[in-house]
Amino acid sequence: MQRQLNTLMNEQFDDIPAPLGEASPATELRAEVRNLDFWYGDTQALKGVNLRVADRKVTAMIGPSGCGKSTLLRCFNRMHDLYPGNSYGGEIRLFPEDRNLIEMDPGLVRLRIGMVFQKPNPFPKSIFENVAAGLRVRGINAKKPLDERVEQALQGAALWDEVKDRLQESAYGLSGGQQQRLCIARALAPQPDILLLDEPTSALDPIATAKIEDLLTKLHKSVTVIIVTHNMQQAARISNYTAYMHMGKLVEYGVTDDLFTAPREQMTSDYITGRFG
Repeated sequence: MQRQLNTLMNEQFDDIPAPLGEASPATELRAEVRNLDFWYGDTQALKGVNLRVADRKVTAMIGPSGCGKSTLLRCFNRMHDLYPGNSYGGEIRLFPEDRNLIEMDPGLVRLRIGMVFQKPNPFPKSIFENVAAGLRVRGINAKKPLDERVEQALQGAALWDEVKDRLQESAYGLSGGQQQRLCIARALAPQPDILLLDEPTSALDPIATAKIEDLLTKLHKSVTVIIVTHNMQQAARISNYTAYMHMGKLVEYGVTDDLFTAPREQMTSDYITGRFG
């Protein structure tokens, strides 16, 4: 059965181009958005979106304010379910199980899809307990595995060397950039299938932004990353694939270098050259 699923996946997804520098186009998929619609009450915010998310790559979503990119991002972890009156149509398939995230229990979805927001939002707890929070929800409370997973997550977020001697101190004592990396560590600790980031550097200074970007270029080796950014230069620097959205629709999606140097759609070209947006 697994072999049949893998064969089906390869047949469906072999038209996804490989990032520049890779010899083989056989990139596997972690998720696929199929004909996704989304409504805030009676207002339709997403219209028939189709998007394939490559496994262990960075996918960036760009577009003018209000185009639907953050709305789409929050569909992946069912964040919209926290508010009444919102509704979905279509599917978001998660592989390799090929399950529809929209039909799964939202709590279970959020155990598998981590999210980091625009502004750092550490809990009013110690640095250690911030990272351990998601692990405790999953029933991991024994000291040794908890210590190991917290250290692993902080290492993954490039923060361990800066905080290893102050793990019991309040997270509020960290700088803004450190707090954001702590939030990334908190999201990484449960070992999610996908890490979502919504404008994660917009509230940070250039030095902290550079550290986050450097971290993201390394993170995709172990986790699939989807990032929303208004900064096209950032998308060009750190992503393997880029999706351009406009007015709730996905206009163009492809290898980042190709999209920025030779976009297929005039609307994409107009946006990245500054004609509008």
